[in-house]
Amino acid sequence: MNNKINEQAQNNEDLMDEKEFINSEQAPENDPQVSDDSDVDIEELKATIVRLHKESETNLDGWQRSRAEFDNFRRRKTKEVAESKSQGAIEAFTKMLPVFDDFERAFDNVPADLEDNPWVTGTALILKNIQKVFNEYNIEILDPVGEEFDPNMHEAIGMDDSTDYDSGIVTTTLQKGYKLGDKILRPALVRVAS
Repeated sequence: MNNKINEQAQNNEDLMDEKEFINSEQAPENDPQVSDDSDVDIEELKATIVRLHKESETNLDGWQRSRAEFDNFRRRKTKEVAESKSQGAIEAFTKMLPVFDDFERAFDNVPADLEDNPWVTGTALILKNIQKVFNEYNIEILDPVGEEFDPNMHEAIGMDDSTDYDSGIVTTTLQKGYKLGDKILRPALVRVAS
């Protein structure tokens, strides 16, 4: 029985020691030396908070600027890629124009006895397919006979004395021109009434 009483007394002492330790951890305001340090620590902590807040604002501002710069860069590159593709298409179409002209001239001069020939009919379908592609890309054919001469879209290579047309009106188209939107792929070669 003595052992049990001794064990209980020992447990009570351990609990008391533990409570005192916890109380000393939780209540530093009882110790005057800790209180002075905490005042200094609080001021330091306030200064640290202010410094960190300013630093976070600076970082946020930098991040927002970087993001805006990246968005601008991405938009600029997207526009450059689109312009590059457009320029490539324009160059390709411009190189195809003489071939297209040759096809048209060939079909304008097919002999009457060959008009129903299957080879000629099949080749005519190729010309129609090229015309479809031009239409899909909104390539406009410039055949300005009867229109007023426009130096931005026409290239005059001669003047005609004409009673049918007023001065400055296109009388003949020697070679059709082509434009894609506002961009002239090739000006029409024309003769103009004097």
